Amino acid sequence: MSTEPQHTPYQKPALEFKSSTFSVPVLIPYTNDLTVIEHQLQQKINQAPEFFRNSPILIDLQDLNKQSISLNVAECIELLRRLALLPIGIRGGLHDHNEAALALNIPKLSAQQNISHQDTAQKLEKIIPEPEPETQEQPTTRIVTNPVRSGQRVYAHGDLIVLSQVSAGSEIMAEGNIHVYGTLRGRALAGIQGNTEARIFCSDLQAELISIAGNYKISEDLDESVRNKPVQIYLNDLALIIQDL
Repeated sequence: MSTEPQHTPYQKPALEFKSSTFSVPVLIPYTNDLTVIEHQLQQKINQAPEFFRNSPILIDLQDLNKQSISLNVAECIELLRRLALLPIGIRGGLHDHNEAALALNIPKLSAQQNISHQDTAQKLEKIIPEPEPETQEQPTTRIVTNPVRSGQRVYAHGDLIVLSQVSAGSEIMAEGNIHVYGTLRGRALAGIQGNTEARIFCSDLQAELISIAGNYKISEDLDESVRNKPVQIYLNDLALIIQDL
């Protein structure tokens, strides 16, 4: 008689693949001068260092190719990694671009793949050879009624009002004030264009990170006396002040 153990067949699949849409910053270079790109990227990162640290990024070369400008993709990828950005794909490149990226384990992505990039909030500023006058968007208040879920990023050119919770692993950014009428568990960055008068208001502070005009505190820096309470957060002599409401 056999004494081998009997194995019950596994009833559920061990894994599955699903098509999904996710948001990721898109880098659209307008020049192949990597010195210019590095300088302007560093300026952008300095506005919200914790937001960009280890952030995934997609490289879009469509505009460069329309101008017949060639970019050293390998050096560009190394530059992004040096700035603590994580390239996850290349789009709109020529055959040589795609091969160079693949040699560095960066896949080619097609324009049809489900990566959301239409919202200005999800793009890095376009990198151009020289600053040019731009039409300034009028600050507007953005109201979000649904919960901000993990992995989501929400941006407002003016004030941002969230009428629900902000989940851990999510990020909300505003050029003006931020109001959260629920639990704030993710990252909140107000005044990201340098507005030191911006404030953050929330009904329940459990944030991973709070920042105003680039001045930030992470969760470990928050005093227990302000956790799980309605608070306002503002700058005083470049120091973050957290005050009960």
